[in-house]
Amino acid sequence: MDERIERLNQVALQGNVDAFYIIIREDVKLLEHIDELPFVDTPLHISASAGHIRFSIEMIKLKPSFLSKPNPDGHSPIHLALENGHTKMVRQLLHHNADLIRVKGRECMTPLHYAATTDDHLDLLHKFLSVCPDSITDVTAQNETALHIALKYNKLEAFKFLVGWLRWKWPHWDKILRWKDVEGNTILHIAVSINQTQASPLLLKYLYINCKNLEGKTALDILQEQPQEVDNSEMRAILERAGALRASSLPTVTSSYARYLRLPEIDDFTMGNIGQLLNLNVTDERRNALLVVAALLVTVTFQAAITPPGGL
Repeated sequence: MDERIERLNQVALQGNVDAFYIIIREDVKLLEHIDELPFVDTPLHISASAGHIRFSIEMIKLKPSFLSKPNPDGHSPIHLALENGHTKMVRQLLHHNADLIRVKGRECMTPLHYAATTDDHLDLLHKFLSVCPDSITDVTAQNETALHIALKYNKLEAFKFLVGWLRWKWPHWDKILRWKDVEGNTILHIAVSINQTQASPLLLKYLYINCKNLEGKTALDILQEQPQEVDNSEMRAILERAGALRASSLPTVTSSYARYLRLPEIDDFTMGNIGQLLNLNVTDERRNALLVVAALLVTVTFQAAITPPGGL
């Protein structure tokens, strides 16, 4: 069987459909044996990597399960087609299964994430988001959105396209823009870390400039930690004009959340009147009723203090 699989791989690399069926006559269950493996370079992986559309279509017809199967490197056929620049192949694969846009490969990278690593595939970004708008919410194993990826690779055109699409097409665009990766970094943190001065002014319109990551660092803290040889004077001017602060200059947790730590207060006049009534020569029944009223006032006031507007 190993010899047949090796021949099959060579046939897939050449994109030779006729030679493929000659091998299948020798072992009609050959594709089933390949499909049993959880991680494998299927004939579809190989033909998609090489850009052989006709052979790939034949494989999809015979074994659609190959479309989402990962190879030993964690890549599906559409990931490999993207990596090798075969955009026609990518579109053909999507034609057969639009859900492939959300297939997660190595480190949970989707095709949208891969397309965001370059400025050369803006048409594919548009195609992916048109076919499956929800793919904008997909994140990598590091909890990165496609916007994080575009900035990390310093692909400004891809980044601007994604921001523009969000603003026009996605109802909860602000949530995506404010998304934090596994280290608590917003896209503003990323932009400052790579000294991307063209992206930063755009982000300052929508993001809280002094947001801290999980290390407790603001954008200005990240800028301060850059090596002296890095010319970040333009970025520094942008941040300072927008009111950027270092974490050490921000209000402490105690002062920021002091109002949550204080016990709720009840109107002194109201409680004073109840107290006076309790001191009068009243019946036990009336005294108990006043105590119930006082208890209810405390409960209602405390509940109002801890319940956010609109509830949870």
